[in-house]
Amino acid sequence: MIYHLLYPLSDTITVFNVFRYITFRSIYALLTALVISILFGPRMIRWLKRVKCGQYIREDGPAHQCKEGTPTMGGLIIGMSVMISTLLWGDLTNVHLWLTLFVYMGFGAVGFADDYIKVVKRRNLGLSAKAKFSGQMLVAMLAVAGLLSMPDYTTTLAVPFFKNLHPDLGWFYLPMAVFVLVGTSNAVNLTDGLDGLAIGPFIVNAACFALFIYVAGHASMAGYLNVLPVPGAGEVTVFCGALVGAGLGFLWYNAYPAQVFMGDVGSLSLGGALGFLAVLAKQELLLVIVGGVFVFETVSVILQVGYFRFSGGKRIFRMAPLHHHFELKGIPESKIIIRFWILSILLALVALSTLKLR
Repeated sequence: MIYHLLYPLSDTITVFNVFRYITFRSIYALLTALVISILFGPRMIRWLKRVKCGQYIREDGPAHQCKEGTPTMGGLIIGMSVMISTLLWGDLTNVHLWLTLFVYMGFGAVGFADDYIKVVKRRNLGLSAKAKFSGQMLVAMLAVAGLLSMPDYTTTLAVPFFKNLHPDLGWFYLPMAVFVLVGTSNAVNLTDGLDGLAIGPFIVNAACFALFIYVAGHASMAGYLNVLPVPGAGEVTVFCGALVGAGLGFLWYNAYPAQVFMGDVGSLSLGGALGFLAVLAKQELLLVIVGGVFVFETVSVILQVGYFRFSGGKRIFRMAPLHHHFELKGIPESKIIIRFWILSILLALVALSTLKLR
């Protein structure tokens, strides 16, 4: 059976007792995913080139024509690494882990369909906005409904920086959580416009939520730090470790100048998973801080489109998302990327500080 992988060895072989510890398995899930993505990355890139999965560049954007034809759909590298590592090191009897994998694969399937249509039709347009949104909504609703069906999961909301403020949203929690998943998925997708721009902050976000997930699933820690407890959720820390490792391995090839792009199969799946991690950890509002880079990018697009329509053609930014605005101001691409990474690390530290400001 599939669940007879590494974790059950802790019950049968004494030397493998260390496998009982989530922290140990999370570290090795990270290392396993990292090694897989680095070792198999070149083979996947060569295969993507062979089947002509090249990126198409917008003609109305910054001058990125030199990147035309760079292999896309590199999110398959991340997906393969995450799945193998999680199945190898995770406790596959844990429902929370399977729900998380469902979200990751479900959003990834929507992204794959979008990328596939782009490749087949040889144009920078894939699924219609309606079809893509509908697919994301379906996956998100099924996942959140599954989470709410668990007796130990509540509809209360944690408010950062406020110790005893835990409003119960009741039935409104479902649409709110679905919005978090779909919104985060699309936010990561919007940010994925420069080499390594999206994957860097995502790695920081995944590492940050690994801690929050672990604390939420650890009864004594959750009580001490006044975090809403989610019994059983701690096992998803293994998945977070795999995300970090796979992200680092992908960055090995996606760093400027990129040898491969993640495509929608990568950005939508990573964003959906990140949103679900925030919901699972009961830190939905904290995602606004941790994922501040993704929020800024999304807000820049909303403001640009809204102001353009309201003013009859005027713009706030030279181009949206925000990273293109900085590009058109003459800031080198590599400098924009590094500054966004730095900002993401600083925001994650602010978010982590809320654990002691409750």
